[in-house]
Amino acid sequence: MKVIVDTNIIFSGLLNSSGTIGDLLFDSENIFEFYSCGYMRFEIEKHWNKLKRISKLSDEELKESLFRLFTKIHFINEEQISSKIWLNAEKLASDIDIDDTDFIALTDYLNGTLWTGDKELYHGLKSKGFKKIANTQDLIKIRNKQTQK
Repeated sequence: MKVIVDTNIIFSGLLNSSGTIGDLLFDSENIFEFYSCGYMRFEIEKHWNKLKRISKLSDEELKESLFRLFTKIHFINEEQISSKIWLNAEKLASDIDIDDTDFIALTDYLNGTLWTGDKELYHGLKSKGFKKIANTQDLIKIRNKQTQK
């Protein structure tokens, strides 16, 4: 299953790599394939000092943690996505959070599922009939079903 990783998931993984999100990213290889877009890197750079402050990690420790997380994610260049997909994603995100347009577009492009911890985005997209979205608990349930087979 192709899973598109939203930036807030990476933030959570950086702040607690041994938690549930870290477990999903590091221990789901035969179930999920993780993807994201270049925009995520921009958002991480933008919030780097806040991440350092909250995590209480040094620059080097935080960079190492980020590197480990990024080894589990395939990055796709957004330029590959058609303008039709972009326009649809922008329309979906416009009254929820325009900053999530890239992730919605990539989800459509890859025919995957968007993984987010953003409750407003999750419920907002679901209310618009966007079914390709999951939160952490949804992914845990999917993984548990797959491992029981």
